[in-house]
Amino acid sequence: MTHSFPIRVYYEDTDLAGIVYYANYLKFIERGRSEWVRALGVDQVAMKRDHGLVFAVRRVEADYLKPAKFDDDLTVSTELVAETGARIVVEQAVWRAGEKLFAATVTLVCLTEAGAAARLPADVRRKIAPPLH
Repeated sequence: MTHSFPIRVYYEDTDLAGIVYYANYLKFIERGRSEWVRALGVDQVAMKRDHGLVFAVRRVEADYLKPAKFDDDLTVSTELVAETGARIVVEQAVWRAGEKLFAATVTLVCLTEAGAAARLPADVRRKIAPPLH
């Protein structure tokens, strides 16, 4: 299942040339991932409170394909690619009217509040990657 999240480009997102500053795509996909996790029913505040665990980005591989500009309506898509006991890999893209502008493969890990690697809680795993029947 692909999750979609709408974004509008504001003036503050652009550089002097009037196009989206490259680092802002990472902010856009972060928002998309946060909303994807929320839509799956994972409460990250409760995960931290109840399990002492948080998600952290371990790796991002990104391709900047075409520029977005001020006032563009964009959509961030997020799709699960892989999930293991301690990591999640998602494919994300930023689209404008069906045209892919940016693509990224993002690896997330689960960490304790002290920064040590940890396994995903079973209830969180079931929500992110439900077992196939």
